[in-house]
Amino acid sequence: MEIKYLTENTKKAEEFFLNELSFIMSPFELKRKIEHDIENINIIDVRKYDDYIDGHIPYAIHVPYESLEEHLIMFEKHKLNIIYCYSQLCQLAHKTAYEVAKRGYMTVVLSGGYRTWEKMGYDTVKTAQ
Repeated sequence: MEIKYLTENTKKAEEFFLNELSFIMSPFELKRKIEHDIENINIIDVRKYDDYIDGHIPYAIHVPYESLEEHLIMFEKHKLNIIYCYSQLCQLAHKTAYEVAKRGYMTVVLSGGYRTWEKMGYDTVKTAQ
């Protein structure tokens, strides 16, 4: 990016970052939601099934991105749907959040995905096959 572009677009940057912060949740915030407000959230894991059973965030339900349409019934419009995938580099959570929000569901993405959750030492769950 050129310095001139950045200098001339500070207002656009302000709007972008405000919007981004409004729709991203940190692992710490999710941990607090699980501890104090679990009845008002859905946690959605959009990774591959094998990765989900190897370890996922407590209370997360598996909704693979590839079959989102078939699983929309698992989302609830009166709850905050928190979506995560592998890592900060993975776009599956953002793609899913876009599709879900487009249908009128309250949606945020977990910043850093599962890998950040795990690196922070928070609880994970393994599922028997």
